[in-house]
Amino acid sequence: MAGGWARDGAVNEQIEASVSDELARMRARRRPVGESLTHCAECEEEIPEARRQALPGVKLCIDCQQERDGAHQARGGINRRGSKDSQLK
Repeated sequence: MAGGWARDGAVNEQIEASVSDELARMRARRRPVGESLTHCAECEEEIPEARRQALPGVKLCIDCQQERDGAHQARGGINRRGSKDSQLK
């Protein structure tokens, strides 16, 4: 199925490219490395021994890590279509 001036398969290529970009971004997020801290780097609370053993290199307590994970990280969108409709979003 082609839309407008796009060649056949262009929509699927766009979808695959978007999925590949997101997978690459997720793979780039690295797990902690090195020696675990005994106390949180942000709030100075003690990090439980079980957490330090489960995640070598951990630097944050569970509460601070959940807060950081929940924070919205804005990413720049890529307009692959280049049509006026996709630019209006």
